[in-house]
Amino acid sequence: MHKKTTFSVFLIVLLLVLSGYLFIVPYFKKTNKNLQLIKSEASINSKELIDAYLLDEENTNTLYAGKIIEVTGFVKEVTFLNNRNTVLLYSKNKTSGIICDVHPNQIEKIKKLKKHQKIVVKGICKGFLKDVILLNCYIDLKLNE
Repeated sequence: MHKKTTFSVFLIVLLLVLSGYLFIVPYFKKTNKNLQLIKSEASINSKELIDAYLLDEENTNTLYAGKIIEVTGFVKEVTFLNNRNTVLLYSKNKTSGIICDVHPNQIEKIKKLKKHQKIVVKGICKGFLKDVILLNCYIDLKLNE
């Protein structure tokens, strides 16, 4: 009887470790692709993207989440906190915006950014919390219009 109990415990632990590896580890892997050379799957301006998420988050997630998208918008703020380089884009909506986590090789570009400057950001859309989240972003500077 002791051998059956030991085998059962071993089997349960093995299944827990295996399921942990298959389902939890992928969330901690970094998405550090070079998006600069990859064609975006969609192009949209910041106002339309935020409005789409506010109107129907589930449908908008199916359109954009996990995909490489280009977003045109105006710089609200640039931050350099906790070894993260982040650009926030304006929105007409007071409570939401777009948070762009910028790729480390874009540091010189984001240091030159100014408030209200028009830019195009290409990144991986991760979805919507209070703001739209873009990861691994590359920046294309545009002239103010």
